[in-house]
Order: sequence, then structure tokens, then C-alpha cells
Amino acid sequence: MEVLYGLHPVEEAIRSGSRRLDHVIVSRERKDERLEGVIQLCRSQGVRVSIEPKEQLTRLAKTDAHQGVLALVKEREFLTVEDLMRPKPDGEYRFFLALDGVEDPHNLGALIRTADGAGVDGVILPERRSAPVTGTVAKTSAGASEHVRIARVTNLVRSLEQLKQKNVWVLGLDERGSPDYMDFDFKTDCVLVLGREGAGLHDLVKKTCDHLLRIPMAGMVSSLNVSVAGAVVMYEAMRQRRMPPEPVVKPKKKLKGLGS
Repeated sequence: MEVLYGLHPVEEAIRSGSRRLDHVIVSRERKDERLEGVIQLCRSQGVRVSIEPKEQLTRLAKTDAHQGVLALVKEREFLTVEDLMRPKPDGEYRFFLALDGVEDPHNLGALIRTADGAGVDGVILPERRSAPVTGTVAKTSAGASEHVRIARVTNLVRSLEQLKQKNVWVLGLDERGSPDYMDFDFKTDCVLVLGREGAGLHDLVKKTCDHLLRIPMAGMVSSLNVSVAGAVVMYEAMRQRRMPPEPVVKPKKKLKGLGS
């Protein structure tokens, strides 16, 4: 079983129904309206609730940041790239996020939270050199990790090539890339690839990308934190996709007048 802790992650795990919950544990020392709401939600969904001392929650969560509630849930079953490529309604483009070696669980949680907010169709994580989707990630994502579709792959380059065969554009984010992210037309099927903290994309991943986009920087620092950079580009993609299509302007007919 896996431990989720914190109000948002536990609430979203109950609401999403994506994983079987064994039971929820609440702290005997905390009594307030917010925690009572979680208890009522458990009862409405038929989830067993037990009351334990705060120290027991801290021991299970391995942190005191549990906010007085945690849940024991079945371990996550990750998807495959094929699972992510489900059909979408006509006219809607797919947009994926792939992470090339993001190892900080707080960055991973923040990116998953943004992916959920920006309507990303799925997140692709490599099995090696990547932060696991733990309770810390769930807490940082404010429970979004229970809703976002996540695929775990053994070889990221091979998975990106697989997407390219399905006519999905592979877009890497690199401080030395071109064009600027605002100049790229995201109204197409594409996957945004973000690299490691501090080091960026691996060379082979970079070579696999169809385009390398950059975020222009006006200050002395050359790049943003990976979770911030990802948020900037994901929301630009969402903005473009929400724009109505430009009207087709028909050429005006040449009017004939006197002397024509």
C-alpha cells in the first residue's frame, strides 16, 4: 500500500476514484471544519476512517506535514504511451508533457499540478533518473497527481520516436534553442520535453526533438526553474489552443463600372 498525506491529496484520491483506498487515518488532536469535511466525504464514499494519535500519522507519513490526515491506497498503476494516445473529439489537438530526468519531487509535483490546470493529456516519466510519484509529489501537486494520466516508460527516446510516428511534434525546451516559445504554433499534436534541474535535456533526447524552444530572459540569470519554465510554456500552449480560428477572408469581387 502507498501512503498519501495532506488534505488536498486525500480529498482528491477519494473524489477521483482512480485507486482503491484501504482506509483513511485522521489525527485525534485535530478537530476543525476542514477535517470534518474529509471525514464526511469518506462516509459518503464508503471509505473506512480511523482516528489515531498525531505521532502515528507522522510515523506513517515520515513527515509532520500531513495536516492531520493520511490515506492508505493501492499503489499506482502507470499507463503506457499507447494508453495516452486515446482518440479526442474532432478538432482537438493532443498535448503531452515529458520529463527528462526531473529528480526533485517538489518540481515534479508542481509540474503535475500545472499539467492538470493547463489541460495536458498526459505526463510521460522515465523509469530511471526520475523522481518517483510519492506522497511528497502528491502533496506538492495539491492532489492533481490523482487526476493526471501518467505513463512510465523504460526508454524516453524510444517513446518520443513512437509519438513522432503518430504525427506528434516533439518540442524540447532549451535556453539556446530557437524559436522563442511564443512564436511557435501549438495548435497541433505535440509533446513538450523538459530537462533535468540545472543540466537540461540529455544530448540524445535533444537530438530527438523536432524543435528546441527557448524562453527569452531579460535579466542576468539565463534560465528559470524547470517547474516555472514548464508552467510558462504549458499555459502559452493552452492560450493559443483556446483562441478562436481566424476567419477566412474571401477575396472581394472586382466591381465593374462605367468604361469597364
